[in-house]
Amino acid sequence: MASPFLTQDFHIRWSTLAPSHIQEDISQAIQKAEAAIEHVTGQDRGKMTFDSVILALDEATRPLNEAWGLVTHLDSLCNSPALREAHNAMLPQVSSFFAKIPLNDHLWDLLETYSKTEDARNLPPLKKRALHEKMEDFRQAGADLPPDKKKRLEELESELSQATQKYSENVLDSTNAWELLITDIERLKGLPQSAIDAARADAAAKGHGTEDAPQYRFTLKAPSMIPVMEYAEDESLRRAVWEGTTGIGRGEKYDNTRLVWKILRLRHEKAQLLGKKDFADLVLQQRMAKNGANALAFIENLHAKVAAAFQRETIQLQEFKADAAGQKADLLQPWEVAFWAERQRKAAYDFDEEELRPYFPLDRVLKGMFDLAEKVFDLRITTRETVFIPVGETGAASSRPTQEGPVEVWHPEVKFYEVRNEKNVHIGSFYADWHPRDSKRGGAWMNYLRMGSPPYGEHDRRLHLGLICGNMTPPVEGRPALLTHDEVCTVFHEFGHLLHQLCGNVEIPSLNGVSVYWDFVELPSQILENFCWERESLDLFARHHETGEAIPAKLFKKVIAAKNYRSASDIMRQLSFGRLDLELHIHHATDQEADLDTLSRRLIQDYMMPLKTENPTMARRFGHLFSSPVGYAAGYYSYKWAEVLDADAFTRFQKEGILNPKVGREFRDKILSRGNSEDPARLFHDFMGRDPDPMALLVRAGLA
Repeated sequence: MASPFLTQDFHIRWSTLAPSHIQEDISQAIQKAEAAIEHVTGQDRGKMTFDSVILALDEATRPLNEAWGLVTHLDSLCNSPALREAHNAMLPQVSSFFAKIPLNDHLWDLLETYSKTEDARNLPPLKKRALHEKMEDFRQAGADLPPDKKKRLEELESELSQATQKYSENVLDSTNAWELLITDIERLKGLPQSAIDAARADAAAKGHGTEDAPQYRFTLKAPSMIPVMEYAEDESLRRAVWEGTTGIGRGEKYDNTRLVWKILRLRHEKAQLLGKKDFADLVLQQRMAKNGANALAFIENLHAKVAAAFQRETIQLQEFKADAAGQKADLLQPWEVAFWAERQRKAAYDFDEEELRPYFPLDRVLKGMFDLAEKVFDLRITTRETVFIPVGETGAASSRPTQEGPVEVWHPEVKFYEVRNEKNVHIGSFYADWHPRDSKRGGAWMNYLRMGSPPYGEHDRRLHLGLICGNMTPPVEGRPALLTHDEVCTVFHEFGHLLHQLCGNVEIPSLNGVSVYWDFVELPSQILENFCWERESLDLFARHHETGEAIPAKLFKKVIAAKNYRSASDIMRQLSFGRLDLELHIHHATDQEADLDTLSRRLIQDYMMPLKTENPTMARRFGHLFSSPVGYAAGYYSYKWAEVLDADAFTRFQKEGILNPKVGREFRDKILSRGNSEDPARLFHDFMGRDPDPMALLVRAGLA
């Protein structure tokens, strides 16, 4: 197939996307985008319209965005030496192209000229916002700079892309480089049977052990690592896994220390080049927080409110361990915290997370989640048949996919779904990929491959095409994948992002879906997590994988009683990440000679539990901050910022009905479907009828 990465097929033929096509296809896409931009720039200045300027500019780069999106998507999920080489070979050119767009003097002059026309002055509010946001995007990217500074900015963007890509590769490679093989099952005492079975199956899949002499393989992927840290009675096993985790992005071969400082320095130079004091002020000017000082004040204010409870929880855990061990209270080791916290929870609430796992088979969780989407948000989600064809093989890939036939996927485990609204109109589709692989990056995320839009002018509806991915507990030996409650919350979180995208109904693509202010984007995802704690919604999906029974009342009471166990510690952990992020980008971006671990400890000392052995800094493996040129950099506070919003917004469901379709439909119509069509503070006010209550989060956490 010629130019497979440039296909406009909605159902992507993944088997045709060989790394060997990347250089030619992306180069061709860049050339076409350059020609399209020249066409926009060269139009008759006396006949400019919103469509010929703003919409045409967005359309000029859409094919390249989609093609490169396929490359980066595969890099995240099907990483291989050939793909990595092809991706990295084109990364500087793609980065340079996008950096050049706002630095194009003729294009910027066109935008400024159009903004002063009568047509622009008479635009309706939605189009005025699109023009304003586009102008601000250009200014923030250097459109007003003199030629010498524009050239340097273009260089900075290219350097940032390459440095952050290398950082990301180091995290993936160092994660995959570590494994621990156990031959003595006695060392696994305390671990849930599900974790032991998974470790045995993983070892066998890698060729380790036999039926008579099994081995057990542990990795740094969450489903493998977390049970060890929470349940393993063998302290040396927990310590080994902790040391492995702290070695991610650290050490000679995969060390990210210099890259962290390089990325910080490049971002700081970029901010100053653009007239801002620091990178936080640069990226937050188009966020709800507005600047770094406000974001930092938000973190510090919340810290002050939970500090006393956090200290109390720390002392209680130290005393619990001391009593259990018959010792004097002392600081804990980092590999002891999760273990003793889990034991303390079990002692206080007679509750063990593993008790819930049988009630969360992944397939049933997904079906229940989709049922909830229908009941609450008036959406219909159906499964499509899928087919996996290895790259380069012929078969179903040789012909154009049809609406009825199977949909190609990039891995046999991937599922495909279609989403329809209350009028049975197909508004979008999505892929789901839930289990860990060596070729797949860690964590969980949502993204989109095609940006949809409602009918506009002569154009028909353009369908959204999204995806949700995670690294959840995999199925073992024919049994279903049984999730932890935390994993269920993560699935709902990413589904919330997906709904935000798929429900996007703004006619201007650049304002649609999740293209919203970053400290607002987590509201839809985090509000979905609330449904994982309510009896009425849990009964839709929490069913025993063997009996089909709902969670027993006694167990549910224990779940709710333990809900806010160590809630101050959980909040403080997130605040520590937010503070480290902001401090590095505001006050320490040029501390090139500073010791990264010492500096990090000093910055978040009051946010961390004191330990006997200090944890190396998260900065070397903090992909949210350093795996892309911007990402969550200077924006990690957004999680807590949006959590205040979601805690407050969910009170409407609690007051008017957890599965109340009227409230759900209002949330869909006033938040999910509106994208960036209005200021997010206005959208929130439209849904709640008032401004946010800043105490909502503390009330929900049992701290107020």
